[in-house]
Amino acid sequence: MKKNFIRAFALLTLVGLTSACNNSAPKMDEEPEAVATTTGEGMRIAYIEIDTLTAQYEFAKEKSLELEKKGTNARNTIQAKTAQLDKNAQAFQQKLQSNGFTSREQAEAAQANLQREQQNIVALQQRLENELANEQQKFLQAFQDSLDNFLADYNKDKKYDMIVNKAAVLYADKRFDITTDVVNGMNRRYKKVTASDSTKTK
Repeated sequence: MKKNFIRAFALLTLVGLTSACNNSAPKMDEEPEAVATTTGEGMRIAYIEIDTLTAQYEFAKEKSLELEKKGTNARNTIQAKTAQLDKNAQAFQQKLQSNGFTSREQAEAAQANLQREQQNIVALQQRLENELANEQQKFLQAFQDSLDNFLADYNKDKKYDMIVNKAAVLYADKRFDITTDVVNGMNRRYKKVTASDSTKTK
């Protein structure tokens, strides 16, 4: 599942920043050192390695594990119900072959129960898949919002003309890499938010 997230984040091919800012976003405790990223034409460009960011950003790590656990639980639930359905179907077949039903109506009723059980499993699987997909989409949106808000605040001082996703670039010199700065800054901001939420719940 984590690889799917990384592929999804790779679609975020370009983050253009000029004067955009988010006034509600908390400021960082400390600013990273500036990176020498001016091109020959005077344009300031930087890039972020999204796969590294998702692997090291605490919010992404926590949510990824949470969704992975939910996905595993959903699969286990469906597998258990499917295994039980198989047992019930085998028992039905054995009873049918041994003339264990007292009437045709009784056999048809048992068969109808198996069909309903199968339909319920299919419906449950679809519901669980939809719920997981919705949660994954919410996570991706939350990640994007978090990144956008952070970069808008970060760029107030850095004044980059463009910040791009490394995955969308064929080649870039390492001096344009601000991934570590962004990871550290976003983790500091996330730590502040979680600490604040923890204080409010006490």
